Amino acid sequence: MGKVYIVGAGPGDLELLTLKGKRCVEEADCIVYDRLVNPQILSLAQTECELIYLGKGNTEGGVIQDEINRTIVEKALEGKTVTRLKGGDPFVFGRGGEEILALNEAEIEFEVVPGITSSISVPSYSGIPVTHRNIARSFHVFTGHTSKEGTWHNFDAIAKLEGTLVFLMGIKNLDLIAGDLIKYGKSPTTPVAIIEKGSTSKQRVVEGTLETIVEIAKEEKVVPPAIIIIGEVVNLRSEFNWFEKLPLFGKNILTTRDYKKSVEFAYEIEKLGGKATVLPLINIEPLDIELDIKDAKAILFNSQNGVKTFFEKLDDVRVLGDKKIGVVGIKTYEELLKHRIKPDFMPEKYLGERLAEESVNFTKDGDKILFITSDISPVKTEEWSEKMDRRFVATRIFKTEKVITTDIDDKIKEVDMITFLSSSAVDAYIESLGDKKHNPDIKIASIGKMTTKSIESYGLEVEIEAKTSTAQGLLTEVKNYYTNL
Repeated sequence: MGKVYIVGAGPGDLELLTLKGKRCVEEADCIVYDRLVNPQILSLAQTECELIYLGKGNTEGGVIQDEINRTIVEKALEGKTVTRLKGGDPFVFGRGGEEILALNEAEIEFEVVPGITSSISVPSYSGIPVTHRNIARSFHVFTGHTSKEGTWHNFDAIAKLEGTLVFLMGIKNLDLIAGDLIKYGKSPTTPVAIIEKGSTSKQRVVEGTLETIVEIAKEEKVVPPAIIIIGEVVNLRSEFNWFEKLPLFGKNILTTRDYKKSVEFAYEIEKLGGKATVLPLINIEPLDIELDIKDAKAILFNSQNGVKTFFEKLDDVRVLGDKKIGVVGIKTYEELLKHRIKPDFMPEKYLGERLAEESVNFTKDGDKILFITSDISPVKTEEWSEKMDRRFVATRIFKTEKVITTDIDDKIKEVDMITFLSSSAVDAYIESLGDKKHNPDIKIASIGKMTTKSIESYGLEVEIEAKTSTAQGLLTEVKNYYTNL
């Protein structure tokens, strides 16, 4: 029999997942998750992990909850390690207790991993402290739903509380909440903030008072998920707001690299406050070839993937003892360092031809030089051999496959910018568009001249080109672009 971990995923920001929650995701055979879980968290799961979405809308909670209970029991009985991943905290209006009762009935072992509740983290991301000296010495959290029987809170008592009031899932009952608080004595001018999609790049804060917030929320078309915070601490937002000042806040950036690198790039985007949409348009696979390096005097790498694949194929690193090694780009350099090997040279310009030219300083006339690369990389070995009196040999050890997606419109409908880090991804994007045209409102960012050339060959305009042809170099330019708008 398996085991179930009931894990709180926090309010939305990937980095607000706890370390223990991360381990539970990484080790799970099956993950059952809801609609408020950040998709980036699911990328931490093993490739073979079964992902089951059982999200609740506003009206289907009871039915779906029964299905959730049944599913986690069934998967545990199959002998799987199950992670039940829930937005926020499992026990703060999360119905985690009902799932435990179902597990107990089936005599299934479980653990609970608390999550950071939105009742404190979302106000923090909005610049609103739930307590503050001389303003609020307590805070009180309520569900904004009525119970199944239609009963409502005791607002006569709640209105007399001096601390900050936080209502979760209360947008549908906003008029009742504000009206009853005024009815039972709360000042109509008490500050109120509604925080929509808190702690995400699409966070939006609407402010008012108890007597104005209902009308303002209607005008602003506020929709769930959102929390309501009531009290004088709301006035501190103008001074304490920090998240919405991050350089990529409010921007949705599409990443098009292979899946693993897209996820890594997405993390970096979200650190800067942006939302990353992951759409891998290429796939990297090793080619079935044997390395032949015995008479080579130098080995050159022009990508991280080349280094990674090379060492996966290499049986014994001691055969590299008499070879000079050159790399292009800091990421390729860092990948090599993982194998405790420092390259002998790295040209300032991130170009394969510069790497070949540099290798001349470390070899003799007629020496064989291996250029480790992909099946599609434009390596001019014949031209270089003739020009530099060396014997350059391209060793193509991995392939880059285009990934064509049939629902490209849906994937990019909310995107502000597309990032391209290879010509192959550009080709895949154009093929995915088919007869449709690129939306000119979506800006395009390119990693370097070769990729820009590919983009422009399709008649598209490049808004940003990285000064340094690395993912970090591209991210720096994206950040500068939005900072200077």
